[in-house]
Amino acid sequence: MGTFDRERVRAAIREVLLGIGEDPDRPELAETPERVAGAYAEFFAGVGSDASAHLEQSFPVPPPPVSTLTGQASANEPVLVRGIAFRSVCEHHLLPFTGTAHVAYVPSDRIAGLGRIAQVIDTLATRPQLQERLTEQIADTIDVALAPIGVLVVLDARHDCIGTRGSRQVGTSVVTIASRGTLASPDARTELMALISAGPLGGGPAQ
Repeated sequence: MGTFDRERVRAAIREVLLGIGEDPDRPELAETPERVAGAYAEFFAGVGSDASAHLEQSFPVPPPPVSTLTGQASANEPVLVRGIAFRSVCEHHLLPFTGTAHVAYVPSDRIAGLGRIAQVIDTLATRPQLQERLTEQIADTIDVALAPIGVLVVLDARHDCIGTRGSRQVGTSVVTIASRGTLASPDARTELMALISAGPLGGGPAQ
């Protein structure tokens, strides 16, 4: 498991072409098995990979400010990374689904580089997936690796298996949510959900 067999994929795609009644040797299709194998190597690059490895390097959380009124430190505030583009492949029909991920967590004593969150999502998404499971896996990975006080993951995606087959609901998107710790409470995540739904802050997209 976890080793991509390019030649085996090429042979399987050739069989698929034969199975649908096509001639895999005609010039227009002669390179298709190789092209599909190359695409699958990219689509399924996360098979067998450990997504939590991206979070092995983390940084101490700066101490929160101390209130001049109470003399006590304030609670840590959430870190929210919005608008992370991702694509995955539905394991039911091996058709793509693409969308946007939003991840928030309330750090305890460690934080991760912001780009690391996107790497976690990419590793977990580049394998045969279900959106519901992908959402839970992202939350679990962050929860275990960083031990935050709370985690919230929201995925909004469009599925080719809905848009291109069956009822062909082209404009339909699927939203899934996973939460842990303090952010499992709807009241605690209200502000974050509002920020996720809002447009870009500061007049432009995040860099």
